[in-house]
Amino acid sequence: MEGKYKSIEIKRKSPNSRVFYVYLNRPSRGNALSPDFFVEFPEALSSLDQNPNVAVIILAGAGPHFCSGIDLQTLTSQSKGTVSNDGGRTGEKLRREIKVMQRSITAIEDCRKPVIAVVHGACVGGGVDIVTACDIRYCTESAFFCVKEVDLAIAADLGSLQRLPAIVGFGNAMELSLTARRFSGLEAKELGLVTKVFDSKEAMEDGVAAIAEGIASKSPLAVVGTKRVLIRSRDLTMDQGLDYIATWNSGVLLSEDLNEAISAQLQKRKPVFAKL
Repeated sequence: MEGKYKSIEIKRKSPNSRVFYVYLNRPSRGNALSPDFFVEFPEALSSLDQNPNVAVIILAGAGPHFCSGIDLQTLTSQSKGTVSNDGGRTGEKLRREIKVMQRSITAIEDCRKPVIAVVHGACVGGGVDIVTACDIRYCTESAFFCVKEVDLAIAADLGSLQRLPAIVGFGNAMELSLTARRFSGLEAKELGLVTKVFDSKEAMEDGVAAIAEGIASKSPLAVVGTKRVLIRSRDLTMDQGLDYIATWNSGVLLSEDLNEAISAQLQKRKPVFAKL
């Protein structure tokens, strides 16, 4: 799981911690998303998801930036690779390639474990696609964001246009996506894109580590269930959402985690839950 990747790096900062870090790891390229990323990232998340020692994942960027977007060389190669006299076959091939890249980002939502984004420096284009798929987002005051794709003559196709409106509101998402303007970490907080803005990268790392450890100490059944129900409920009516959680809890509510949580409350101690 912590093997060698070309585009990412996995770290566990403490041997007893159940918080693992995934770093976008192409700092010389501003962590631009390469073809390797779209293969390695979902594989790494799946591995972490299946590891019982992992409770929470923190997603960060190595070097001075979080992510500068999709590597322009990748876009150029895609454009050249689709030149053909058969427009139908060219379009079908390109659609398959886009769907593969989309699934790489959606892997964040598919992961049972919570994924927390910590953003410093640039979060542009594909970086916004990534953070909008994350469960919680934090950034530094000096961080900046940009839904850049319209400036590259394309419509964002990896999830920003689908996820951003639910986070910042339809009107704000439309304005940010059509203007491709750069906006600050403080404005990201005002829009609701991030939960909290930290003074520095160091303060963010310390603060988010504490938050992640707190989540990791909770019932894994409750944490996994909460993430899945919230994501699923986005596409459901109120009645459908209530029915979904009723069905979910009917399967997992009567657990040893519940017994442990009640016992810990009565005994005024911290609960200890089995790994998932």
